[in-house]
Amino acid sequence: MATTVTSIDNSRGWLGQATKTRTRAAVAQQGTMELEAAFRSSMDLPSFLEPSFDGVLRHLLDHPGSMVRPRLVHQIALAYGLESQSAIDLAVALEYFHTSSLVFDDLPCMDNALSRRGAVCVHVPFGEAGAILGALALINRAYALTWKVLAGCAARVQSQAMEYVERLLGIEGLLNGQSLDLNYASLPHDRETTERIACGKTVSLIRLTLVLPAMLGGARPREVQYLERMASCWGLAYQIVDDLKDVLQSSAQSGKTSARDLHLNRPNIALAAGVPTAVERLTRLIDAGDRTLQNLLAVRPALSFLAQLRADLQNELSRVTDQVYVVSTHGKA
Repeated sequence: MATTVTSIDNSRGWLGQATKTRTRAAVAQQGTMELEAAFRSSMDLPSFLEPSFDGVLRHLLDHPGSMVRPRLVHQIALAYGLESQSAIDLAVALEYFHTSSLVFDDLPCMDNALSRRGAVCVHVPFGEAGAILGALALINRAYALTWKVLAGCAARVQSQAMEYVERLLGIEGLLNGQSLDLNYASLPHDRETTERIACGKTVSLIRLTLVLPAMLGGARPREVQYLERMASCWGLAYQIVDDLKDVLQSSAQSGKTSARDLHLNRPNIALAAGVPTAVERLTRLIDAGDRTLQNLLAVRPALSFLAQLRADLQNELSRVTDQVYVVSTHGKA
């Protein structure tokens, strides 16, 4: 199989600026540690809990993942003027929502995965029923933390935010996306259908990450529009990276069970469109996100840290594809 190597341009001026922020690394690490501690401590585990249930919750709370999403929520919330504790509460709440979605996704009745975040999936040691109860506990606590933050907002903002959360996590967003995922075998296995599923699942959670903290901080409609557009571009981009991981990486490399999409006939953009097309699509999405970010920073310079997320996405792509191997017309991946 012949291959050629291509690279994605990362020489844009503002991206270059992001790569010069090495002095912020210590601050970012400190912020991550603070959010990890909050992830573990924001759900009290009383002594009377049934031992297996207690074990499920401790397993979930002890594996917080990379904390990329909560770090973003926290930074955006602070940039829009939310108080520090509210920013932390909202960051943890949205990560609890995200973690619960991963628990459901990994269940034997869904993806039947064995590992997640570098550890065994919670249903492996504690059973499917225990995992479901743990996910529901995270969701319940996530809503409680979210409403705690909303209590300090104006009534109009509260109403708008509650509708937004329901739409993205409910039957119009995450749940419908998961149902499409589960019934993918009966759907066209093309890029358009696969991306529609990704919009319901991955993009919904990215939209919450980028838009909800800004909304609670009183972002102007134009800023919300820019953040929505960036969430769509970067959400799909992250899904493509994740799909490429499933195709190209081992379980040890990705930290979760690999090759599940092909085995279970589940949506995967790299499988539906091919690795070269998926990488090309990823390039276009990153470029569209670049343009939107430039427009956003022109009206809200305090969000300049978002350039680092774009840089992280580029670095992740490079790691996954080993400097972005694009398959030539002489063979396939």
